[in-house]
Amino acid sequence: MPRGVTGFEAVPTDLTEVSVAVDTYRVSSAPMLLTAELRGALALCLHDEGRGVGGLLHLHFADGSGRPAEVTDNTLSCVLVVLDRFKREVLGASARTGEVHARVLAHALPVEGGAGPGASLVDLIKADLADGRLTCGAQILRRTGSVRVHFEPFAGRVWISGPQDARTESRRRRGL
Repeated sequence: MPRGVTGFEAVPTDLTEVSVAVDTYRVSSAPMLLTAELRGALALCLHDEGRGVGGLLHLHFADGSGRPAEVTDNTLSCVLVVLDRFKREVLGASARTGEVHARVLAHALPVEGGAGPGASLVDLIKADLADGRLTCGAQILRRTGSVRVHFEPFAGRVWISGPQDARTESRRRRGL
């Protein structure tokens, strides 16, 4: 979060919002707001503070039951190709690891009476980033309803809201 900004009072209301579809990504250095609706999916938000560039990668995370899916060889090869392209586009040729911030937010249905898989897509992404000496925070949200991730790629700010966009709700309350 930028210096001097506390809580949600600084949620931008004048940025162009771009929705990132599942199994795609978007990278930008322009002032905009990238969003992804997570329901059995995850968002990797990657920000290179030194270059002022960031991106959001939106991937399927859960299987048909809504639980985190086990990583298979097929998943591994497909995700690593997309992840490598995404990282290269955000980080360029030479990123300073101290200036790169990564965060994974994943949505899965609540687990009833059982543990998740041994290794999930979140684990795979964290391990891949660790190989490049990048630390990555991760949070798995277990809710019955979807959540929305909001990411400002040029500033690196990320937050979540319920299924309804916080900006739309704010405008509705103000009568705009």
